Amino acid sequence: MTDEITIYHNPRCSKSRATLELLRAQGHEPRIIEYLKDPPGDKELATILRLLGLQPRELMRTKETEYRQENLADPGLKDNDLIRAMHEHPRLIERPIVLANGKAALGRPPEAVLKIL
Repeated sequence: MTDEITIYHNPRCSKSRATLELLRAQGHEPRIIEYLKDPPGDKELATILRLLGLQPRELMRTKETEYRQENLADPGLKDNDLIRAMHEHPRLIERPIVLANGKAALGRPPEAVLKIL
């Protein structure tokens, strides 16, 4: 491993906990960012989206209250608007996200992160 491994983690989420356990079982101790307490900025989110190969809405938890309250289903919203919403309302961000070796993976299922280690 040449690069640090980072996990955007929510300790209350079973998938996030399972992904962290899997990383540790593989012999890695990742840098843990509890993104609800320390949300990624707009530029960081844009980089994560690029590494994941996703559009902003594809990384959003569309069943969260904030998604409806902020009218984020509006097709007229630009990517920057959606990224800003994820920064302002980090509960909207799908989790967990793992960054390693210049790549990113969404831990759904947790084993999906193994391909970037």
